[in-house]
Amino acid sequence: MSTIELFSIAWQGILSNRLRSGLTVLGIIIGIASVITLLGIGQGAKMEAEKQVQALGVNLIYIRPGAANTASISQGQGTAPTLTYEDALAIKQNCPAVENVAAQYTIGFQVQHGEQNTITNVTATEPSYTDIRNFYPVSGRFFNQNDMKEGSRVCVIGDTVALNLFGSDNPIKKQILIRGELFEIIGVMEHKGVTQSLDMDDQIFIPLTTGYATLIGLNAVTGRSVRSILVQCKKDEDMQAQFQITNLLRLRHNIHSPDFDDFTLRTQMDIMQTAQSITGVFSLLLGATAGISLLVGGIGIMNIMLVSVTERTKEIGIRKAIGAKYSQILSQFVIEAVLMSLTGGVAGILLGIFGSTSISQFAKWTTVVTPESIILSFLVSLAIGLFFGIYPARKAAKLDPIVALHME
Repeated sequence: MSTIELFSIAWQGILSNRLRSGLTVLGIIIGIASVITLLGIGQGAKMEAEKQVQALGVNLIYIRPGAANTASISQGQGTAPTLTYEDALAIKQNCPAVENVAAQYTIGFQVQHGEQNTITNVTATEPSYTDIRNFYPVSGRFFNQNDMKEGSRVCVIGDTVALNLFGSDNPIKKQILIRGELFEIIGVMEHKGVTQSLDMDDQIFIPLTTGYATLIGLNAVTGRSVRSILVQCKKDEDMQAQFQITNLLRLRHNIHSPDFDDFTLRTQMDIMQTAQSITGVFSLLLGATAGISLLVGGIGIMNIMLVSVTERTKEIGIRKAIGAKYSQILSQFVIEAVLMSLTGGVAGILLGIFGSTSISQFAKWTTVVTPESIILSFLVSLAIGLFFGIYPARKAAKLDPIVALHME
């Protein structure tokens, strides 16, 4: 018996019970569609997380000071005044793997314009901040090196601050009070959103030198301390940059053992890996949830095939009596199970793609259907047909023709 004849007989067996076969196929369709859709949601969440990390800048290293201790109680990472503006200058001058550096000092202040007040973060930093963070003014300009040199009382505000203080009015060239000090607005930053629990739009930027002269002051021990240093390393040189920065800071701070480091380095890759691990667990849970429905669909196929073997016992007996071999009976029922599973798989893939697209359009969630998920779903549907079809097929192929002919 040829392969084409086996497929023809298997297809006739499926069509002889259309309703039952249709309901069985429906279980596979729902399972595969769930896998495609939920994996698409998980992949979309992963892409969004990566996009947010990339929005912070490219090839970044974050340097923060150590933790201050008050009455033997740690105040948390970043609270000690162990990093200085001079450290930032030394990194820029002495680390060949470093492309750009921006020291910054962020602190919350009340800001006023006329009768409008808001409490926001004021970030004293350097002109290189915009290039490092990939964050630029949408109107006006950012302060420059000349403003830094002169300690100009100028500022650039985020669009949330602009909305809170000025509403729909243009804030450029208007003045605001920060802790009683007068600053002129020279620019408004583009909308950035929330990254790492920080609202990038709810902050004000001023020159670092101006900050020391008016708002921050100098630390009695370290002088011009900073809360963090942003470093943009050259492409594919992040490991070299970390090594160079670590050794330089240890030399400058007279640190002889890594156990006594008074600073921490964190790379953009560390943040990316953290985000990917979280979204990876999320995707795994979604995939496992969809896999349960696939398992139920597979059990449905095996159940229907067992019923089919029981109903067609006499037919099997006749076929074996006229010379059908064990392998032919086995192949017939396996092919029947695989056909149902693959039919449900193809339909499920199409439904899953449609479902992912619909969620993206109507729920405004980012969904990504990858070729890998489609191929995986197709192979899974094939495997389900084989795995859950072999047992009923072996049972049919092992029937004694004499016993089968006497059963009805």
